[in-house]
Amino acid sequence: MLELLYDPAVWASFLTLTIMEIVLGIDNIVFISVIINRLPADKAEQARRLGLFLALVFRIVLLIFLTWIIGLKEDLFELFGQTFSWRDLILLAGGLFLLYKATAEIHEEFEGETETEQAERLSTSTFANIIGQIIVIDLVFSVDSIVTAIGMAKHVEVMIAAVIVAVIVMYIASGTISEFIRRHPTTKMLALSFLLLIGVSLVADGLGFHIPRGYIYAAMGFSVGVETINILVRRKKKQRS
Repeated sequence: MLELLYDPAVWASFLTLTIMEIVLGIDNIVFISVIINRLPADKAEQARRLGLFLALVFRIVLLIFLTWIIGLKEDLFELFGQTFSWRDLILLAGGLFLLYKATAEIHEEFEGETETEQAERLSTSTFANIIGQIIVIDLVFSVDSIVTAIGMAKHVEVMIAAVIVAVIVMYIASGTISEFIRRHPTTKMLALSFLLLIGVSLVADGLGFHIPRGYIYAAMGFSVGVETINILVRRKKKQRS
């Protein structure tokens, strides 16, 4: 174990894998930041901590069962000339869930709520309900993350260390993003659009059409830049008035 610390190749794979896990964790951060804003501030913080802790646990458990994870990529059946594995089915289910969740949230933002609908939403947006949704997405993103990581590092210990560092970064970033969305409601629509984009990419990946994540993150980065400019412009207008 100690000899790994003196191997430059191990450190190179650790740094590469850590960066990759942080990048792949962006999807998870966006979802958690949006969904916990339906809870009161104190409950939202608890949900954020528990959600990211579960993400860490799922990733470590999946790494321990690495052989089983590799088996998820084996073909199960063929439909209309397209083969499907367990990984494909998991990505399809997760992508469809994100599409449904983001569409429902956008509909709510545009249509508004009656008193009856608001009461119903508050009754269903319980702590356990939110954590349940985070668990579903954590599982989807964990499987995708670990499957992608296989081959980048030869040692499970290195993979676990990279995952721990990545989740710590996710924890720090999610708090800032969640608070930013809470203070700037217009950014929630932008985050929901990101979830739609991520959902489409997961469904496409599950159907065998891989969309490079770089394209998705570039679009997200550009949109964030435009929204940041809008926020600064609105802030200057308020200061002048």
